[in-house]
Parts: sequence; structure tokens; C-alpha cells
Amino acid sequence: MIKTGRMLTKIKRIQSVDTLKGGFLIVSAHSSSKPTSSEVLSAYLMQCNEPPWTSYFVKYRSVRDDQFGMSNFNWKVGSSNYQILRTGCFPYMKYHCSKRKYEDLETSDKFMRIIKIVNLGIPCLLYGLAATQLIKHKEIVHTNKGPVTIYFLLPEHKGSQY
Repeated sequence: MIKTGRMLTKIKRIQSVDTLKGGFLIVSAHSSSKPTSSEVLSAYLMQCNEPPWTSYFVKYRSVRDDQFGMSNFNWKVGSSNYQILRTGCFPYMKYHCSKRKYEDLETSDKFMRIIKIVNLGIPCLLYGLAATQLIKHKEIVHTNKGPVTIYFLLPEHKGSQY
């Protein structure tokens, strides 16, 4: 039983508890006005008519990160399956999406997670800091919760194979 009003207030602020693949438990007090990172991912792939590939950055502060701890995974959008490589590179999340058939990526996902932990995330942080200077293009993704800006190192040729 909770005895203090202050603690009760903190518990009331918690809006969701999500369990993600890999056993991560996420408790977040988030703003429901932000779309999730998975909503932005799906919306962008649909907006581009399910391209063969894409690679973009999205700012952490623009979305609610519902894919925390996921580094390499399959993502179904429309009639396509995408293999997603995802990493946090503060102040961004980086997504590389390739249209491919479904594969079991559990081992690859765990391996990438271990590598990030062993190197203390330092390369990811450096990648994010470099990206702040190297980003040259941005686009708007339309979600049910409003527009979200995503960023690219270079403009992409939509539909190109490479």
C-alpha cells in the first residue's frame, strides 16, 4: 500500500508498461501526443510506397521509443517484409530498412545488442554527434498524431535498388 501522496502522484503519471522482445521491460511516463517510433517507421515506408530500402534518422524527442532494445528485426508493412537495423545514436535513432523475405534475426539482434553494451555505446554516440553535422536533407512523415521530421545524410532516390 502506498502511504504518501507524492508517491501516488508518481504512479498516476505512469501511462504504460511495455514488454519488448528480448525481455526488456519499459515503464514510461510519456506524452500520448507523440507518435511511437514504430508508427513513424510504418508510416514512412507506406508513404514511400514500400521502397526497396531506406535509411533515416529520427530525433528521440520527436517520438516515443517503443522499440528500445531492438537492433535487428523484421517489420511487416503492407505486403512487404523489411529487415530493420536500428541503433540509438543520440540525439537520433538511426533506421536502415531493406525489403527482404522474413528471416529469424534473433541471434543477430542479440549479438548487436551485446556489441553495443561491450563498447559502452561510445561509437553510437559518436555517430549521432557526427550526424548532427552531416545531415543534409529532411522529410516530413505524416502520422495519426501529427507530422514528424526525419533526417537523411543525402536525399534518397525513391524506388532505387541501391
